[in-house]
Amino acid sequence: MAAVGVVGLVGLQAPAASADVVVAARTLTYNASGAAEFKAAVDAGAAVWNSSVANVKLVSTTSSSANIRVVADNGWPRAQTTSLGNGTVWMGREATNEGYNPTRIAAHELGHILGQPDRKPGPCTSLMSGSSAGIGCTNPNPNAREKAEVEAAFRTLKAAGVWRGEFVD
Repeated sequence: MAAVGVVGLVGLQAPAASADVVVAARTLTYNASGAAEFKAAVDAGAAVWNSSVANVKLVSTTSSSANIRVVADNGWPRAQTTSLGNGTVWMGREATNEGYNPTRIAAHELGHILGQPDRKPGPCTSLMSGSSAGIGCTNPNPNAREKAEVEAAFRTLKAAGVWRGEFVD
């Protein structure tokens, strides 16, 4: 996670508690070493978000202290957040065995970690419509609304660390 240092605040007034403090892009690390055959799809899903938004960047690491842990299992894909930008993604084989696109799954589940809810049912143009868009949908890109919501969530310090939830897709 990016650190924000403060030096020499003597004589400066702190912003009001309700003020939004604009910060540089927040760097979130993800560890996909447990993602097995989905590692490339997770990297591609992270790249989708990195090219779609400016206020947060997802960076691969092998550190056990990564913000996001990605693992493969035989269940349905899902994500559980511990706070905004932190949590676990399960790349479930059940969905890919049914024919769902692994990169779309990875981008969708990472979207949950970035604060996005499911939007079901929904069209293929909505990344967060998930499986309701059908097996033929391979679009891994967030739409304008989804991008704007992630940008807003990571635009301020005030938003950091307030989201908690579990999404089973």
